[in-house]
Amino acid sequence: MKVWNVLLALSFALLSGCLVTFNDPIPTRDTAPPKLLGTWTSKNAWGEPLELEISRAGTDQYKAVSYRKGDRKNRDEYAFTVSRHGSRWYVSAALPEKYGAHYVIAGFELIDNDNGADELLIYDLDLERMQQLVDQKVFEGQPTDTEKGDGVLITTSMDKVFAYLDDSANSDVFLPAAKYQRMTQ
Repeated sequence: MKVWNVLLALSFALLSGCLVTFNDPIPTRDTAPPKLLGTWTSKNAWGEPLELEISRAGTDQYKAVSYRKGDRKNRDEYAFTVSRHGSRWYVSAALPEKYGAHYVIAGFELIDNDNGADELLIYDLDLERMQQLVDQKVFEGQPTDTEKGDGVLITTSMDKVFAYLDDSANSDVFLPAAKYQRMTQ
């Protein structure tokens, strides 16, 4: 499942359709770490180089632009917000109607390597695990179907969702989705 090809490539599961969505966005309360801003590079599943540009788009609002290297004309662009809960950073973005018109969230981590190359790691919520949590009545929710595929809409309050996600014992709900390197000049 390619979860973030749109941001961080909300590079998110938007393209594959395997989405965990929410009724509400993450409340805007944090400013993104300065190191998140800039241009990042990665490769897609076919080995094609990708670029991801992250910039400010207003007060506590950000924009991600994703495209194949050298093809800025055919790009995906999403606005998002960030929030820190516990030791984790999250992004939240509104989805277009074709993806259910709800909100998607994902985690991210910024890594400083010994060689000085910064990395951006993106984590998506595991669709199967989140559906199990709905079935087990940990969260309230329902299956969704969009033109891009099946998903689950979580209707539980975001406070309860983050109480669960912030507990390190529940880290199995996160899947690595994308890995980017800071683009050097």
